[in-house]
Amino acid sequence: MPQIFTASADTWLRAMLLLAVLVICAGILLIGGYMDSSYATLVGWVRDQPVPFSHEHHVRGLGIDCRYCHTSVEIGPQAGLPATHICMTCHSQVWTGAPMLAPVRESLAKDTPLQWHRVARVPDYVYFNHSIHIARGVPCVTCHGRVDQMPLLARAEPFQMQWCLDCHRNPAPNLRPPDQVTRMDWSDWDNHPEQHKEYGALMVKAYGIEPSKLDDCSICHR
Repeated sequence: MPQIFTASADTWLRAMLLLAVLVICAGILLIGGYMDSSYATLVGWVRDQPVPFSHEHHVRGLGIDCRYCHTSVEIGPQAGLPATHICMTCHSQVWTGAPMLAPVRESLAKDTPLQWHRVARVPDYVYFNHSIHIARGVPCVTCHGRVDQMPLLARAEPFQMQWCLDCHRNPAPNLRPPDQVTRMDWSDWDNHPEQHKEYGALMVKAYGIEPSKLDDCSICHR
């Protein structure tokens, strides 16, 4: 009876199976690495804006509170992007002829809104409410980083589901006094956690926050 397989067939089969396993493992590592990379999370990336607005200048330099421009952050799901009239409150008197502010003046003249591009955003299928986070004392820096140190706004956090779940499952360390949520420098808390460790736990009880329910799918996917 003729031999169907050559003597080396078994070796080739083993080699192909090994190669397939290596390719699969490499693919998993590649995908995992990509998902954690800045190319996927966009952490540290900036976006082109109609005006090169500097949070560093306006927040740290001039001391403007976040809520001055983001007017609905305390009362609605969205923080709100600055309307032209907010910009012109100051720039009708200062830097009135600055070339970089031409889009603002044109927006006012034509009565058309500035087309700001969101830097920090969750996917469209995710429900997020700014006001509830502000009311419970989650400070702006938790999600947006030290914007007072950003000449151009960059994404500070990945806004991936695991990142959100980590906070939902243990919100206490991220809670601060609600009347100070726009404060940028929390180094006295971060560098001395032993002095403030009880605050978050007390606020979780005071607000009736139930972390066991905050990772339910319906909280964010509605």
